[in-house]
Amino acid sequence: MKVIDKIIRAEEEGRPFWSFEYFPPKTTAGVQNLFDRMERMYSLGPEFVDITWNAGGTSSDLTSELVATAQSVYGLETCMHLTCTNMPKEKIDVALKAAKACGNQNILALRGDPPRGQDQWVSCDNGFAYASDLVAYIREQYGDYFSIGVAGYPEGHLDSVDKEVDFEWLKFKVDQGADFIVTQLFYDTKLFIDWVKECRQRGITVPIVPGIMPIQSYGGFNRMTSLCKTFVPEEIRHALDPIKEDDQAVKDYGVKLAVQMCKEIKAAGINGFHFYTLNLEKSTRLILEGLGFVAPRENVRQLPWNPSLSKKREKENVRPIFWKNRIKSYVSRTEAWDEFPNGRWGDSRSPAFGELDGYGTSLKVTGKEALELWGQPQNPKDVATLFAKYCRGEIKSIPWSDENSFYPETEEIRDQLASLNQRGYLTINSQPAVNGVRSDDKVHGWGPKNGYVYQKAYLEFFISPENLNELVSRIEEEPQITYYAVNRRGDLRTNSQNDGPNAVTWGVFVGKEIIQPTIVEVVSFVAWKDEAFELWSEWSKVYEQSSESAKVIDTIRDEWYLINIVHNDFQDQDGLFRVLDSVKIVDDSANIANGRVTC
Repeated sequence: MKVIDKIIRAEEEGRPFWSFEYFPPKTTAGVQNLFDRMERMYSLGPEFVDITWNAGGTSSDLTSELVATAQSVYGLETCMHLTCTNMPKEKIDVALKAAKACGNQNILALRGDPPRGQDQWVSCDNGFAYASDLVAYIREQYGDYFSIGVAGYPEGHLDSVDKEVDFEWLKFKVDQGADFIVTQLFYDTKLFIDWVKECRQRGITVPIVPGIMPIQSYGGFNRMTSLCKTFVPEEIRHALDPIKEDDQAVKDYGVKLAVQMCKEIKAAGINGFHFYTLNLEKSTRLILEGLGFVAPRENVRQLPWNPSLSKKREKENVRPIFWKNRIKSYVSRTEAWDEFPNGRWGDSRSPAFGELDGYGTSLKVTGKEALELWGQPQNPKDVATLFAKYCRGEIKSIPWSDENSFYPETEEIRDQLASLNQRGYLTINSQPAVNGVRSDDKVHGWGPKNGYVYQKAYLEFFISPENLNELVSRIEEEPQITYYAVNRRGDLRTNSQNDGPNAVTWGVFVGKEIIQPTIVEVVSFVAWKDEAFELWSEWSKVYEQSSESAKVIDTIRDEWYLINIVHNDFQDQDGLFRVLDSVKIVDDSANIANGRVTC
């Protein structure tokens, strides 16, 4: 969706709206952590997020990747920065083509800063000299496909020596086709409000969104305001000076100041705010809380997962639960699967079903970080303890999760999961039973208002063959439980009489058919198992081949089963845990140590 359409809708409804800016991190781990953070922050309800573009496009490939992944994998409405610095038309064309291909419809067109090492800005051969040229070119090539934003400078552009000329250039950018304006950072709200009034007097009628940069640290604040030559009111300097050595106090003041600025701006009749997050989360969240801003329900969660905004997947309304914690992997793997007319991911009869893609399987951490996180387990008990620690929040990740934190609903069963893992059920996915909570419930809710949502209790975990036999014997006494279990070799065990989908999440809404967005299905489960077991191999590579740690992990990979269990009686809140707790678990450490595993 176009940013301008979202802004217009918010203004017509007379409500505040906000957006977040991020920049491309320098490391692979930083990129993955940013995706996790962006997804969490999207629950704060921004109308859109945007991704910066370094001078000369030095991070252009990464910016394009971030935009594409945010749009198509995480379902975040994204605006891509695009600059003129060292960007000939050929590069511009590639960037715009990639943006359109991933479903992105929003560009923030900027001239950009001088390349590193240069004091003066100079256009490159076959490039553009001004942001207005870039705006005109995008309109010429793509018509109305893109919503185009441009920068505004309440204190005047750094290269401008005449205030009137500055207004003329801004008006010209709008006349060339810009839809909205996002301002450079500022800390004097009166100066900004007066500037907006002058813009309006000069016929600049498009929405103007103030850029708010929370103060995160004293040093960073000084560097940024010096670089941008930003005017800082004396009262702000006086407030910061006595606390400049106290990082937390500075951050707290930054939140308080931003809340005050936003209130003053809102009182002047401006309802939109663009937060320069610096890829940080806490301050922005606290500012929104301080302002009492609550996003419209549709901005937060229309399905239990954020739908992809890729044109190829825009109608997708069903997903297997197996990839719940590895969203990017799921979307990448299913990109080439034949699409069902009803918007599901693909037809299991397709020859493309289940093909691995270039994304591959990885731990999301370096070998050094893996050793720091997971140590050197010597037996299955040590592995179980690691899984239990993850459930208790004592370590930040395990290989089967893209997340650094639990979903809110998982917090409700955190203690039960930790207990199960300590006993030897190595859980990698779960959801609690939910019996008709309202769709606006803060933990479980999703979909249109005035609806009700339901969930069957679901667990997915690794289990040894011997303990699987014990568990299956117990499941045979429970007619409400269905399961699929598979080992690395593909040996499948199940008590299900139906190979079709089993809905584990559904919603009932006013004037709609029942929506069943999350399912368990045998074909996609078998496709997922390849990746699930391969992650053991990736973990094993962290250690010396002959080490006890590698031996234990390889044995679990080669001999244990991956099982998913659905307790189909969603009214029995504790039924699944009750059954699992009643199974006598056998310690497999001795068998692995002696090279024996019971199959």
